[in-house]
Parts: sequence; structure tokens; C-alpha cells
Amino acid sequence: MMFDIARRLEANGVVGLNRRNAEFMLPYNDRRNYPLVDDKLLTKRLAEKNGVAVPKLYAVVEFPGQVRDLYDQLAAYDDFVIKPARGSGGDGIAVIVGRTHEFLRTAGGSLMSRADTEFHVNNLLSGTFSLGGLPDKALVEYRVKFDPVFEKIAYQGVPDVRIIVFMGVPVMAMVRLPTRQSGGKANLHQGAIGAGIDIATGRTLTAVWKSRIVTEHPDTGNPVMGLQIPHWDSLLMLGARSLEMTGLGYQGIDIVLDRDLGPLILELNARPGLAIQIANGAGIGKRLEKVRAEAASIADPAERVAFAKANFAARP
Repeated sequence: MMFDIARRLEANGVVGLNRRNAEFMLPYNDRRNYPLVDDKLLTKRLAEKNGVAVPKLYAVVEFPGQVRDLYDQLAAYDDFVIKPARGSGGDGIAVIVGRTHEFLRTAGGSLMSRADTEFHVNNLLSGTFSLGGLPDKALVEYRVKFDPVFEKIAYQGVPDVRIIVFMGVPVMAMVRLPTRQSGGKANLHQGAIGAGIDIATGRTLTAVWKSRIVTEHPDTGNPVMGLQIPHWDSLLMLGARSLEMTGLGYQGIDIVLDRDLGPLILELNARPGLAIQIANGAGIGKRLEKVRAEAASIADPAERVAFAKANFAARP
């Protein structure tokens, strides 16, 4: 029974972790390049060097001695995000949306005092929320205000668009929509919705929420299918350019759409998950194989985008 299921999934192009690692990650991702995407500060500087927009950096805290000055340093800002440089899964991120007297007000409605803020930043420095639990840095950056197109299908937090890129070709995409269960975070494992996106048109397809297929947002009741993602061609071009930025052949690029600033790269990922296949109702394997077979003839980023749109359109 299990082998029959495995064969059916493989026949439909569904890729599991073992195949992803053995065929696409390990051969095409030089480990020397991993720090460029594992450290969000390095990623931000790399993007800026390549002329790619990212959320503006307000402050970096690298040592405990810098923590007590941070609260005063941020007095000029009413809203911002505090995050670990090497975090994953959205853990350790504090989203500040305003101030109430001497307190910072979070997106979840709680208040953070100066002592609370310093305690949180010290936890970030100790590596509490970071890859491998190693000492880390704390970043403070611009809080994205999401594009109005997401107003009716996102709960509190900021949606982001994940694009899987192989050899510089965008092969599959989804938009991750925060929910009440996810605490306003665009993280599928914490309860966000993942809606597949037609590579050719930028319109949302099927959606997955907690391993089930859904057609509407659980908190707002509004449909999540058929939404036109703004700036779609620009997002695809950002994905296509990521190969030259990082040197990673297989990666995920996460992009947010700010209502005023447009597309901003949030982060890059050398180990993107595979739930994107469920969100799209399609396996990614055949797309990866097609790119691998024809990559030599599509070296230019613009050509890669055209190739993706021509070959990976959603089935009617």
C-alpha cells in the first residue's frame, strides 16, 4: 500500500525531502554560499549590493553592551520589527505597531516595556530563536505595510510570496496568508494559509490550511482563489535574479508587497519546504527536470522568466 502511494506520487511529479536533498539541493547548492541566506543581515546587504529593495534597516545589535541603548535609539520610530538575524520559522520576531505612553504595542495587542524589550533582544543575542541555537545578532527594520489587495484575506500580519527557483528559473510559487491561529505570521507550520500561484498569470489557485484544501480564509470568510498578485512580472524577475545574487541553484525567495514601496525581498532560503506542492495541487518534480534539461539555453534572467511563464502555466 505504502509503495503504491509512493509510486503514484512520484508519477505525478511530487518531490519528497530525500529526493529534493539528493538531486536538487546538494548538487546545486555550494555550502560555502549558505551563510549568504542563513544570515538575514548578509542577505540584506547582498540584495542592496545588487540593487534589490529590502525593508530598511534601523539598527543592528551584536553585543549585550549595546542592548540598553537600543530603546532610546528607536525613539524616533513608532513602528518597526525586531528579529533574529539567523532565525527560522518566524520565531523570535516582535512586530511593533505603535506606542502607548512608555510602552511598545505589538501586533498581537500586548505591551512591551523597556525591560521587556531588552530581555527579548538579549534572548535573540543568546541564540534562543536561531539556527543551531548559536549566538546571534538582533535586527530592527522597517515594518512592512501590506498591499491593500490582501486586506480581506490576511489576519494582522503581512502576507509574503514564496517562489522556488531552480537554476535561476522560477518553477513554483505560493502566497502565505497569516491567520489567527498562526499569530499573524506567514508560516504554514504555525497555521498560515498557502495559496498556490499560477506562474504564467500571477493569479492564486488552490489553497492549503493545516494539510486540508480550502477556498476561503478561516478568519475573514473571503475567497483566497482567483486573486491577482500585484507586480507579478517584477516578482518573477526577482526570483530569476536570485541565482546571480547567491550562487545557489535551488532556493526559495520570500517577497513582501508593501503598499507604498512595492516588492521587497524579505529573505532567501537554501532549504525551502515542499508544502508548496500541496498549495499548487501539483508536483514540482517534472518542472525541475525540465529546467535541468534546458537550462543551458536560458541563461539570461529575462529568458528564464519567459521560459517559466511558457512552461509552467497552471492547467485549466
